[in-house]
Amino acid sequence: MVTSDPISLTAMTVRPVDSKEEEARWDQEMAAHHYLGFRRLTGETLQHVALHGETWVALVGWGSAAFRSGHRDRYLEWPPEVRIPRLRYIANNQRFLILPEFRIKNLASRVLALSCRRLPEDYLRVFGHRVVLAETFVDPSRFAGTCYWAAGWHPLGATRGFGYHSGVYRHHGAPKILWVRPLIRDGEKMLSAPVLSPRLHGKEFRVPCNLNALPLAEGSHSLRDALSRLADPRKRRGIRHSQVSVLLVAIAAMISGSLSFRAMGEWVKTLPQDLLERLGCRRHPDSLLFIPPSEPTLRRTVGSVDPEEFSQAVGQWFLDQTLLPEDAISVDGKTLRGSRTPTRKAIHLLSAFLPSVRATLAQIPVPDKTNEIPKLKEYNGWHNLDKKTGGFCRVTTEPYDAAVPSEPDMRLSNSSGSNPHKPPVTGAGYAFQPWWLCR
Repeated sequence: MVTSDPISLTAMTVRPVDSKEEEARWDQEMAAHHYLGFRRLTGETLQHVALHGETWVALVGWGSAAFRSGHRDRYLEWPPEVRIPRLRYIANNQRFLILPEFRIKNLASRVLALSCRRLPEDYLRVFGHRVVLAETFVDPSRFAGTCYWAAGWHPLGATRGFGYHSGVYRHHGAPKILWVRPLIRDGEKMLSAPVLSPRLHGKEFRVPCNLNALPLAEGSHSLRDALSRLADPRKRRGIRHSQVSVLLVAIAAMISGSLSFRAMGEWVKTLPQDLLERLGCRRHPDSLLFIPPSEPTLRRTVGSVDPEEFSQAVGQWFLDQTLLPEDAISVDGKTLRGSRTPTRKAIHLLSAFLPSVRATLAQIPVPDKTNEIPKLKEYNGWHNLDKKTGGFCRVTTEPYDAAVPSEPDMRLSNSSGSNPHKPPVTGAGYAFQPWWLCR
């Protein structure tokens, strides 16, 4: 029942939750009052709260886009090969709740409009990229979608009644209506364009990498050669895919924009036979076709590899490809955001960064009972630097220091001073980019 309006809609504001306490309250309110209940949002998530003054009025939960949607893909005119890497630029309204004590005319559409208005910049601040299209699925047996229509959304059609659970699509018999809303002008055109717009990533945008131009699998100094030195912890019985080929597929998928195991599994299904052969995929004995590893195989194999050994091997390979005598390697330690639990201290990582290509070479965990300096000195990854650079490579804690000393220097200096060439700083430290995402 609609009540008289006790609040002014023009005074409404929407913002993300800004503390652990607010996150917990948001979760509790959603679990208590939403008809589907609540466990968690999925993917790249944001929790918005609508306020009138300091009073919570409504909650909006955003997450990653649905992995498959025929109506959406036809609307955007997406061919299969661009769908996976571009899904990250779409946000899914996974939960929307007006708190039960408020039944105000036009309140729902006002909250949705305010949330959508700030969503692109919120995603850019938190995840490093904008979203340009919003989507949601509405159950027509419960809701007409009027508030979405009033907030500028439009329906694309009904789903076939399938849901994705545990890696399998299952028919649940409850079709939903897909609604979408562009978040910025020409958002649909940006997603459909042959080349992505720099506006999606703010000032720093990297064009997708050409896999054919990378030394992934050819020659004695290829990435395959570096990965072949890693120990394989899997039991020999039942192995169908080599560890090297699975890791190569995972790395190539990440370079191409697939940042989850599910996305990797879908991406590798689209690869042509010549690229599967180049990545070392196994050949079927009867059909003679190259068979890609499945999502569970990618998940299990990548999860079984020792991360420090992997980081050292791949970082050394990357140094062999890029390091020049005049280069300086910057080193800095940061505490991993969200890693502290009631039973475990926060994880502290020591990162090595190559400023000339803006890439993280290695991330080394620092134990509780030591600090960064002894861990840096004992790291095996630097033992071959002098041989590579003729003794002129330097490791320093200054992120961008152009001077090169005349002899090897493991100088640990104070990096708190001002430096106009430092990489961008976030609340959790430097915005270092892993080497496999530099594109």
